[in-house]
Amino acid sequence: MARAPLLQLSGISLTFGGDPIFSGLDLVVQPGDRLALVGRNGSGKSTLMKVMAGLVEPDAGQQVVAPGTHVSYMQQDPDMTGFATLGDFAQSGLDDSEFYKVSMAAEGLKFDPDVPVATASGGERRRAALAKLLAEAPDLMLLDEPTNHLDIQAIGWLEQELKQTRSAFVLISHDRAFLQALTRSVLWIDRGAVRRQDIRFDGFEAWRDKIWEEEDDARHKLDRKIKSEGKWAVEGISARRKRNQGRVRALGALRDERAAMIRRQGTAGLAFDAGQKSGKRVIEAKGITKVFDGRMIVNDLSLRIARGDRVAFVGPNGVGKTTLLNMLTGRLAPDSGTVTLGTNLELAVFDQNRAALDPDLSLWESLTGDEGMRVSGKADQVMVRGQPRHVVGYLKEFLFSDAQARAPVRSLSGGEKARLLLARLMARESNLLVLDEPTNDLDMETLDLLQEVLGDYKGSVLLVSHDRDFIDRVATMTVAMEGNGQATVYAGGWSDYRNQRTATVAEAITTKANRAAPSKTTRPAKNAKSDLSFTEQHRLEELPQVIEKLEGEIAKLSKLMSDPDLFNRDPAKFAKASAALSERQRALAKAEEDWLKLEERASGG
Repeated sequence: MARAPLLQLSGISLTFGGDPIFSGLDLVVQPGDRLALVGRNGSGKSTLMKVMAGLVEPDAGQQVVAPGTHVSYMQQDPDMTGFATLGDFAQSGLDDSEFYKVSMAAEGLKFDPDVPVATASGGERRRAALAKLLAEAPDLMLLDEPTNHLDIQAIGWLEQELKQTRSAFVLISHDRAFLQALTRSVLWIDRGAVRRQDIRFDGFEAWRDKIWEEEDDARHKLDRKIKSEGKWAVEGISARRKRNQGRVRALGALRDERAAMIRRQGTAGLAFDAGQKSGKRVIEAKGITKVFDGRMIVNDLSLRIARGDRVAFVGPNGVGKTTLLNMLTGRLAPDSGTVTLGTNLELAVFDQNRAALDPDLSLWESLTGDEGMRVSGKADQVMVRGQPRHVVGYLKEFLFSDAQARAPVRSLSGGEKARLLLARLMARESNLLVLDEPTNDLDMETLDLLQEVLGDYKGSVLLVSHDRDFIDRVATMTVAMEGNGQATVYAGGWSDYRNQRTATVAEAITTKANRAAPSKTTRPAKNAKSDLSFTEQHRLEELPQVIEKLEGEIAKLSKLMSDPDLFNRDPAKFAKASAALSERQRALAKAEEDWLKLEERASGG
């Protein structure tokens, strides 16, 4: 028996007083759906999600939620009026017996429930809103960029929670790895239309490109037909006026049809110019140590960055990635050790806080007011990589309209602010790029283009990002900052780092396990250099077997969960397997961490 849909949109039209955002849109969300909602910045993804949540009233059409269905929307800027702390807000509406869910979510998402609402940052407020939604466990979750303001560890935690939820969800995200891990179907917004395809996210681009190719073929055929009919009209209409009025009207209809074909929005005109070559050695750090606000940021780190290297810095929020960047670029001195910068360096910085943008200035003023871009005596021109360009023409390359040129920066979306900052950055010649969270709020097409541009860039790149897929595509080296001053250098991107780290831990565990085992009749002697208790020594010796067992169980559960039809076929089994997988992954991470700490102490470290 077919199940009733959770939510249905019928004939939705919405304009906001200008061009239609949607016209006659129909959409159904079924129980068990895991939908990726994708589209260009400005295509209406967030607006559509608000219509689904009932927060935006359409001009026409209706939104219908099945009786008894609980729909929750994760607000970008939640209203916390009347709540003293983030925890008070997150727990509102829950039974006392469910408060533990908020504590678990707070630990995974890394926010303090006791933080007063009045002093909480935007990121903390968003994480509290996400914790509230997860604790409520609604029938349908509407998640708009839930990974913003989360570090990689928190993203991984959220990924596991959503894998095991029984709720249906619609998910907007620029994080490809996140979408690929979680979604089974794609909703694609393109020029006011929404298409659905039941494919995993990795099949989306091939499907999209096929549709665009078919559109191009249809447009070319229509153009040829219009040209042919137009030629007939010019050459033969006077001789056959009465007999061929129908054909004339048909020609007019063809032209109307062609005019109604909305051209796809282009891609931003991204390009970096490396300018003059830097020296072969760009940065060399030797034994640098830094303590900041009583916390050890790095301890005895040595790192050599050569011309052309693309170095990603990864780690939890607050671990000190930006502080390390400032040391490596000479803007902050280490407490000990040395940083030597190479010759002929020309630095360009993309700031995650968009501090270079004054919200009260217009886009025009943001470019012409930049001393490095100003053209003497030309108020309407800016210098772009050594060449004068008209302000509006340059802004159009970054997908801004004529009307937006005089609009204030504060009116821009997050993605538009990122594009404006890139426009300023790319106008300069540089050979060392510092990109601190450049992927936030960018749509996937712009991310793809940015990746290609960085691939062709002749200079060096220092990158901070929580986007695992982007790091994999760009980085040639990864510096993993894991807290307490520990920073380790790995070859390759995020996946390479994870594989190498796992291999290193496994090798160390195997080496330990292969040491000569003590006699069963003799109690192992305590290492003279260590201060392990008998219980800790016993724990150290049993951990390799515990880790091996957990790895085997995770492999079996992962194989079971790889069945895409498991949820629909047996929801209870799916939920049980998801919970078990999440529990064993947490246990494995803790076991590996315990082993490393105990082994270090046992070795006198």
